[in-house]
Amino acid sequence: MPLSLFNAYMSLSGAVDASVERDVPLARHTSYRIGGPAALFVRPRDYEALARTVSVLGDEGVRWVILGKGSNVLVDDAGYDGCVITLDDEFSQVRIGEDNTLTAGAGALLSRVVNEALRAGLSGLEPCVGIPGTLGGALAMDAGTRREWIGRRVRDLVVLRPGEGLHRYDGDEVSWGYRSTSIPTSEIILEATLALMPAEKDAIAADMDARLRRRRKAQPLSQPSCGSVFRNPPDGSAGQLIASCGLSGAECGDAQISPVHANFIVNRGRATAADVLALITRAHDAVLERHGVDLSCEVKFLGFGG
Repeated sequence: MPLSLFNAYMSLSGAVDASVERDVPLARHTSYRIGGPAALFVRPRDYEALARTVSVLGDEGVRWVILGKGSNVLVDDAGYDGCVITLDDEFSQVRIGEDNTLTAGAGALLSRVVNEALRAGLSGLEPCVGIPGTLGGALAMDAGTRREWIGRRVRDLVVLRPGEGLHRYDGDEVSWGYRSTSIPTSEIILEATLALMPAEKDAIAADMDARLRRRRKAQPLSQPSCGSVFRNPPDGSAGQLIASCGLSGAECGDAQISPVHANFIVNRGRATAADVLALITRAHDAVLERHGVDLSCEVKFLGFGG
């Protein structure tokens, strides 16, 4: 272990309210079930521990990344030679406001946030039903459907600016787009308040059930994957473009372009990151050559030398 990582490990161990581990296999922490170890893996339990963790890592020159449930991440087989930070405990709380709002920490599971809204008879999060991961990840990616995004429901959110402290954004200060936001990647999303609408619980549940049925029919949800690999191009479907190139069912090692939905690459058991990356490259290049469309990757890559 490089001296900078060792120094960070020693500075954090026992000094902050956090779990601090070394060489943690990231395959356990991604929906792909793929990836080598993180040199450091820290679970800060509160804001002070998170701020201290980021400060120590900055002082030691150790790069870091926030990881939710790893539902849109491909980790290098060699792992990540920095620190992975995951938000639990204080960052996972969910509460309903009296003004038809829902406030939740970035570490809260998106499925729990959606279900709490349903229980409270609040509509607006139906497009997020069935999407894996945490609220923080959903906000960072502006998750939802092709035309309905969670960012449209954000009244305000709180982030940590390393070296500066907390900052609050009004929802309309952020540019929300299809799988993108204007929130700098250097900032850590901590909490968001969502403005929702009262509605009949039965109507909300029926909408969610219909959406879930469509997802289960159209997507290979029974196999490990990272969800959609590419963003849909304007007025087009990445899955249809890939399928039109004859790549549905294409394999590399134990990775496969799903015959159910060609914009999903699934792990059939022992796929490596190299296997998945080879299929991503093959699909991208085939679509570019045949259709002249330069597909943009929705997957976040961790490791891979940089």
